[in-house]
Amino acid sequence: MLHHKSSRSDEMGTKDTSTMDNNNSKPNIAFIGLGNMGAPMAENLLKAGYELSVFDLSETATKRLKQAGASVAESPKDAASNAQVVISMLPAGQHVHSVYLGDSGSDGLLAELPKGTLVIDSSTIAAADARTVAEAASKLGIDFLDAPVSGGTGGAVAGSLTFIVGGDAAAFAKAEPILAVMGKNIFHAGDHGAGQVAKICNNMLLGILMAGTAEAINLGVKNGLDPKVLSDIMLQSSGRNWTLEVYNPYPQVMENVPSSNGYQGGFMSKLMQKDLNLAMQTAQDTEVETPMGAKATELYASHTVENGDKDFSSIIGRHDVSLLS
Repeated sequence: MLHHKSSRSDEMGTKDTSTMDNNNSKPNIAFIGLGNMGAPMAENLLKAGYELSVFDLSETATKRLKQAGASVAESPKDAASNAQVVISMLPAGQHVHSVYLGDSGSDGLLAELPKGTLVIDSSTIAAADARTVAEAASKLGIDFLDAPVSGGTGGAVAGSLTFIVGGDAAAFAKAEPILAVMGKNIFHAGDHGAGQVAKICNNMLLGILMAGTAEAINLGVKNGLDPKVLSDIMLQSSGRNWTLEVYNPYPQVMENVPSSNGYQGGFMSKLMQKDLNLAMQTAQDTEVETPMGAKATELYASHTVENGDKDFSSIIGRHDVSLLS
């Protein structure tokens, strides 16, 4: 059953602090992974009054958080030594497995955590990987949630992310006040792995929409239409979609989007490719046909060879490479 908290203000109105031990004290949090998403998420927790111990391999990242008020740990285990909650934001499933399960599968961070610890992993990984970690955590009496996010770096800074959470309902209830500090929309998608499945379904559709919108605009432009006029027409017609509304891929049609800034910023094409690959992996694991998802994956695989760091709307460059220069 899908559970949704629609706004941070509603959430904070019902629970303005974490109640991990049924009192008004906020739990100590270990935050592992301080990249473009993790760092601003951690900063928002500090601003809300949470005590944070952080770990990242980047000295620049940890210095930034230290200046914001966090204590810096030498390892994930060190970061979690006095924490009731662990939050991670890591690049891929292999990193999540390494941190929580270790090399042998039983010598990672989970083995060091006391029973009752709440673990929230906001990395975007395969649902199967999330379920593997969740199963190991459950055997140790640890609450594990997969909680990937949507909203990009802008949402991370603003504290307006969408959290898509999979896991036990009781663990989700404990996590809500903490997630509400970093996000505006919080969904309980279902059991372990459900957060990851919902996230990749959304991003697969987004990749399909962007590739299709770019193709349609290119067709119109190559036949003499003004890209803005065509976009306005489609916005008022049955082809209307999110990319046309807020993220047009054609340069100078819309202000303050990556396409009008040399395709810099936003959501990199290589990250879209990663999510599409995860969708294809899940589809293969569960024997589900996704022909349009497969085509979008193929298109982005080709595109990211030379344009992986450009925003994913740069897929329009497949049709007119001059737009990327």
